[in-house]
Amino acid sequence: MNFLTRFSLKNAVAVFIISFLLILGGAYSFSNLKVDLLPNIEFPQVSVEVVYPGASPDDVNEQVTTKLEDKFKGIEGVKKVSSSSYESIGIINLEFPFDADMDKIEQQLNTFIKDAKLPDNVQTKVNRFSFGSFPIYNISLFAKGDTDVERLLDESIIPELNKIQGINSVSVGGTKEDLIRITVDKEKALQYGLSLNAVKEQINAKFLSFPAGRINANELQVPVRVEEKLGEVEKLENLQLTSPLAKQGAPGTAPALPLLKDIAKIEAVTEQAEKTRYNQKDSLSMAVTKKQDANTVEVADKVTEVLNKYDDQVDYAIGFDSAEGIKSSVETLVKEGLLGALFASLAVLLFLRNIRATIIAIISIPLSLLFAAIFLNRLDISLNIMTLGGMAVAVGRVVDDSIVVIENIFRRVRRSKDGMSDELVEDSTREILMAITSSTITTVVVFLPLGFVGGITGEFFLPFALTIVFSLLASLLVAVTVVPILARFSFKKVPKEEEETGLQRFYARAIAWSLNHKAIVIISSFVLLFGSFAVVPSLGFTFIPNEQQKTLVAAIELPASTSLDKTNDVSLKLEKMFADKKQIKEVTTGVGSRDFTTGLKRENKANYFINLKEGTDVTSFIKELEKDMQRITDAEATGTKLGVQELSSGGPPSNNNVDIDLYSNDLEALQEAAGKVEAYMKKNKDLKYVSNNFTEKQKQYLVEIKPEKASEYGLSGFQILGTISDQTTPVSVGTLKLDGKDQNVQLSYDKELSSLADLEKVTLFGQRGPVALTEVANVKEVESFTAIQKLDGKVYARVSAQIQGDNTQKVTQDVVNGVKDLKLPKDVSLEGGGGSDETVKTFQDLGLAMLIAIGLVYLTMLITFGKARIPFIILSSLIFVPIGSLVSLFLAKEPLSVSVMIGFLMLIGIVTTNAIVLVDRIGQNRDKKGMPIRESLIEAGKTRLRPILMTAFATITALIPLALTTSSGTLISKGLAITVIGGLTSSTLLTLIIIPVMYELFFRKQAKQER
Repeated sequence: MNFLTRFSLKNAVAVFIISFLLILGGAYSFSNLKVDLLPNIEFPQVSVEVVYPGASPDDVNEQVTTKLEDKFKGIEGVKKVSSSSYESIGIINLEFPFDADMDKIEQQLNTFIKDAKLPDNVQTKVNRFSFGSFPIYNISLFAKGDTDVERLLDESIIPELNKIQGINSVSVGGTKEDLIRITVDKEKALQYGLSLNAVKEQINAKFLSFPAGRINANELQVPVRVEEKLGEVEKLENLQLTSPLAKQGAPGTAPALPLLKDIAKIEAVTEQAEKTRYNQKDSLSMAVTKKQDANTVEVADKVTEVLNKYDDQVDYAIGFDSAEGIKSSVETLVKEGLLGALFASLAVLLFLRNIRATIIAIISIPLSLLFAAIFLNRLDISLNIMTLGGMAVAVGRVVDDSIVVIENIFRRVRRSKDGMSDELVEDSTREILMAITSSTITTVVVFLPLGFVGGITGEFFLPFALTIVFSLLASLLVAVTVVPILARFSFKKVPKEEEETGLQRFYARAIAWSLNHKAIVIISSFVLLFGSFAVVPSLGFTFIPNEQQKTLVAAIELPASTSLDKTNDVSLKLEKMFADKKQIKEVTTGVGSRDFTTGLKRENKANYFINLKEGTDVTSFIKELEKDMQRITDAEATGTKLGVQELSSGGPPSNNNVDIDLYSNDLEALQEAAGKVEAYMKKNKDLKYVSNNFTEKQKQYLVEIKPEKASEYGLSGFQILGTISDQTTPVSVGTLKLDGKDQNVQLSYDKELSSLADLEKVTLFGQRGPVALTEVANVKEVESFTAIQKLDGKVYARVSAQIQGDNTQKVTQDVVNGVKDLKLPKDVSLEGGGGSDETVKTFQDLGLAMLIAIGLVYLTMLITFGKARIPFIILSSLIFVPIGSLVSLFLAKEPLSVSVMIGFLMLIGIVTTNAIVLVDRIGQNRDKKGMPIRESLIEAGKTRLRPILMTAFATITALIPLALTTSSGTLISKGLAITVIGGLTSSTLLTLIIIPVMYELFFRKQAKQER
């Protein structure tokens, strides 16, 4: 690469122009990067939502879920299939490896669904899961004056929002629906033998429009169309019905047939299927989701721009805003990156004591990061906590090459009698070219094995690694082109070199002593190493450290079949309690709203977004809130389930969960076992958010048809089902054009069935006339489960909890062992595990990645130095990295985590850099100057002491802001920063002693001969 330096010195203006263009390109690319909280990762997970109207959980399970599960098992690569069958709805979740072709899988799923021969009225929907599938906004809307907000949304706001590039969907909750309700008098209808379905068919028959062929007229083909439309509610009221039981009047008179208004009341009504509020005030609730690859902040800003255009007609309040958290995290990381750059600059100034040299050294920071931004933009990688974390971490490392170059040029100029010249700059750069090239390449290659880390860890940290790789390669390019030019013009007048500093003389004596006492040095180093491992048990072991969120999600679930009105009454009392809490800033409520995690919409559930004020102790407040909620629900609706937890950021799984899976085909035994395990886990102080997916029983009326009797009366099972269904659920006639507008029309009886006795009195109409339901069926009351859960085809119950501390592995093991000691029903088997299993596997993968990284570093140095022993000498510096890292983690009370492991991976590259700079000088002393080994070691140590300390100190100081941060959203980088600071500190100090000792040991025969 020396030709680059030579070219740059001869074409300085061209290099400056190229650099300026790269700065402009980098700034443009940086400004165009999409801003998001997390990398754009699509999880290899698919959910199939199946709607089977009116079906019981057993029916959904037998006729839909099981059929689909059997088909889906044949899909190549499927890791896990889980299903939940509820009343009228089933959800099947499938999980695949990260390298799966999700487009192909989605096509296979759709094909299997078509081939499964599901009931005719079943509807299916396939959904793919990603970070982008969660709402970025939950906005409450209020009318100003007499504005019709729903109409404004439908006609103006939502169409405008859907035009925004990057918007995936806009859904509105709490809306009211206008419909025409036809309430049929049950007794009068029975007199005429009319069921609701019969009335529906006769209404629909009056709304027809069909082509009836063509007529040839005057050589033209004229299409014929036959239409019949009532058009007005008044005409609908006067619709004459036909009935098989109607008596005909005398000849010549009108038939005694009823009009619709004779047996029914027709009225326009307004219904609200869900209720939404903001701080106890009625509102509409709008959820906005973005497309997978859209810029969250940009989309969020455009949404508020659209809403602000209508601020004279509508007010809005944002209950949940992911963009705000993203902006905060980005600003924090940018601030810490800038502080890191400032600290690194001060560190360089401290050593060089020359402002011009310092400016030249740190010029690589903006150039390298802007150069990296160009590649990130081209690869469509967003600006997120991982890429920004990579930049913040890279700030200290990108100055290393420039520091070594500028320090060597600065030192040579001060020694030179002839002063500054192109030859001196070129020679100075060439002298350390191999050292900086090999050290940069070794730091780059340590990130290659991240590709061997499977699952979400590899996907999640890939943008982080790419950011650092691009920045480092750019820094090397800057160090051998821009830095020599700037040095050539800046160091024309510099003071002559000073005599050896006291630090250099002390270090020379330390090397000499160490070489004479090798055994003491090596034994002491290993004692320190093994001593540092003593703190490991107290560190804890987790995937990603727990981080408190200031937004809570709460939910209540009243007993099954509870009405929306009752759920709303209970919710109002809870909301009043929330308003009295000084820690709560705002609450967004949804009663009967769709649950974003399951997709279910149930009248007996209410969900809350609760934003807390700054300074609230989240953990203790959640316990207080749960107690107060429990007190209210116990008084208002016994048996209500509730839960409060922090809002998940949607990032990589924290893996701080413990799951106990119980299996049995005996649902009673399974319920008992799940209850016992749940009670046991709730007593454990290390656990929070204990949940049990096994649902409660609910009362159910079962109609068992007597086949012989039904046949005797000429009744089919579908006729009986239809007659009963008519009297329990409204019948939708459809959307009809009445009074000039499309209106939903709904049929229902005036008297609902409210008891078992009412059900028994239902009258059926067979071929032999009316017959009581009890004549053809047994009607009885039974208890049934409200949901059936299956995992890989087996019925199961899962009791889950999150672990409060950072030692997930120990807590998980303790919980699993404790559950095994419980006296569970005999035919219930269990499996225990959770996030710690995935964490252990990830740690094993990262351990393998480190071994591969060490192997790649060895190969790189073998190619660079051409001697098999030299790489081993350099790699010996890695042995003592854990000393400082583990002690630092212990002092900072930071657990072992994935970010810590990535920090260790980085240290493999960073630590070898110092060793390479030192060993390269030793090799030059021996090969070019013919110096004896010991003399080479001491001279190289004194010469390279300053650049080694400068690069290490610059990297350490640049990471200090990141290590000391208390802001949310940066904890992934915090553990990494602490690991690198501690490991680099200890390894740098030991490298300066260990490398000379190891070098002389590896060349002991020659060293002995020379002595």
